[in-house]
Amino acid sequence: MNLPTSIENSRGEKLSSSFHPGQKDDCLLILGHGVTGNKDRPLLVALAEGLAALGWPCLRVSYSGNGDSEGRFEDSTISKEIADLQSIMDAIPGEIKIAYCGHSMGGAVGVQTSVRDERVRVLVSLAGMVQTKEFYEREFADVIPGQGTMWDEASCPLSQAYVDDLTQIGSLLPAAAAVEVPWLLIHGSDDDVVPSSDTDAAYEVAAEPKMRLIIDGAGHSFGDEIYPQIIKEIDLWLGRHLP
Repeated sequence: MNLPTSIENSRGEKLSSSFHPGQKDDCLLILGHGVTGNKDRPLLVALAEGLAALGWPCLRVSYSGNGDSEGRFEDSTISKEIADLQSIMDAIPGEIKIAYCGHSMGGAVGVQTSVRDERVRVLVSLAGMVQTKEFYEREFADVIPGQGTMWDEASCPLSQAYVDDLTQIGSLLPAAAAVEVPWLLIHGSDDDVVPSSDTDAAYEVAAEPKMRLIIDGAGHSFGDEIYPQIIKEIDLWLGRHLP
């Protein structure tokens, strides 16, 4: 599979990515991270390595303003990352069948993109954010945009653009109801960042084919002892719906 060595978004910002080749060279799984994350988070690395070993080529990406990608973190929003994802797909040869797997806010990016862009053939959400306004109110309502930071991380300032985007989207349930591609939703029962009720609500309105897996005792990032289970479930889902 010939992928470009450099990918830019519509603003001309270079996006950092890592490619994991696999035997199935007619398809590609794009892996997207959550807020304050990047392509090198342990979950995404483990999934890419495990799934590539099973034959699925994977592309880990850092959205603009995150990790080694160009851009300002303050500009990072769900809406901007949707545009980033579409720019990434623009760089992939048209004959390649694309699946997308997003964690947390990256899951929200995937849902919105899949209903706008038919190039997403299969969707996987890991601890996917659905109730975006509730997420803001729960996690950051006491933080002043432009002054405070996300979870006391100095490199992750809370911007008004991010707050406005979350509150304007409000809920992804309308988008979830419009998803037409096979959708695998995985969540941990003990997630204290995005509650598993977000996945339950999305699953209830989603069309078939769909599958929900709530992993007992798992937190927001699941943990390395759970990675093999997630890899197995994604492998089975891709094998069923991305032949």
